[in-house]
Amino acid sequence: MDRSAFMTSRERFLAALACTPLERPPLWIMRQAGRYLPEYRALKAKSSFLEMVRTPALAAEVTLQPLRRFPGLDAAILFSDILVIPEALGQGYKFRDEGGIAMDFRLETRAQIDALAPADAVPEKLAYVTAALSLLRRELAGEKMLLGFGGSPWTLATYMVEGGSSDEFERIKLLFHTDRATFDALLAKLTAALIAYFRAQIAAGADAIQIFDSWGGIVAGHDYEAASLKWIRQIIAALPADFPIILYAKGTASHLTDQAFTGARALSVDWTCDLAIVRRTLPANVALQGNLDPVLLNTTPDIVRRETTRLLESMRGTTGHIFNLGHGITPRATVENVLTLVDTVTRFS
Repeated sequence: MDRSAFMTSRERFLAALACTPLERPPLWIMRQAGRYLPEYRALKAKSSFLEMVRTPALAAEVTLQPLRRFPGLDAAILFSDILVIPEALGQGYKFRDEGGIAMDFRLETRAQIDALAPADAVPEKLAYVTAALSLLRRELAGEKMLLGFGGSPWTLATYMVEGGSSDEFERIKLLFHTDRATFDALLAKLTAALIAYFRAQIAAGADAIQIFDSWGGIVAGHDYEAASLKWIRQIIAALPADFPIILYAKGTASHLTDQAFTGARALSVDWTCDLAIVRRTLPANVALQGNLDPVLLNTTPDIVRRETTRLLESMRGTTGHIFNLGHGITPRATVENVLTLVDTVTRFS
């Protein structure tokens, strides 16, 4: 009998990362906690998003909410935000009333970049994150995979230079093209900060780290290496050898082969790609994560079951598949649809 049927969720996830044959893929969902859950909304009514991020007990509680409702999930993803890094460096953030992110100020000069806090200050300033991970490690007791995460240097830099969310990303692109020395100084500082941060997450008990290069797809193709990927390579190279890193870079299908040689153990692929084709084109020792369109969770259980089964069947006979969405779950997803997704994946063989 297939031993994978008796694995813990954590063992199944680690086996998928090692591209070991499994009876079914492990499952987690990007942004699996959030506004689609009534228990999250109840907690959010008492505490702001930033209060929950900064309070270890609350962050741990929000992290665990989806696992309690959907026991078939194989991993807990830390409840936090990628912008804790700019905040730790001295550039705070908040949410705009009309939607999106607003930084406390915009990085406009080299002097402002030089004045950002040093990387070695980051673990202490983000001790609330590692405290939440330690709580989760004890609660999960090795049964479920515990995932930490952070933004890529490029993605964080877009918020810091633009002053928040952006549609055109004009300022960060101008900096890249007109003042490469200043751009590199900022990205180097972010890279060092992320290395320190990820090492702290690993020490606190994270089983894997996902790097979100959420805005990698807005870079011109020939600039992607210099603007983003080379910094991600530096981060992965500085972390413990063979520690599992999952790289997600939205809108970067043409760069998947280059990403496969960064040292990442798995690539998370957005929903615009045919995952089965991607599997055939990438090295067999790199796992793939994805890639159901998150909007499907806003439809009906029948559609979710049909499309989830279609994706599972397309990957049948392959190794190294972690089932996930192609991006984060939306607030309009329904609990019934998420339950259908989890049930379909866990029953598949």
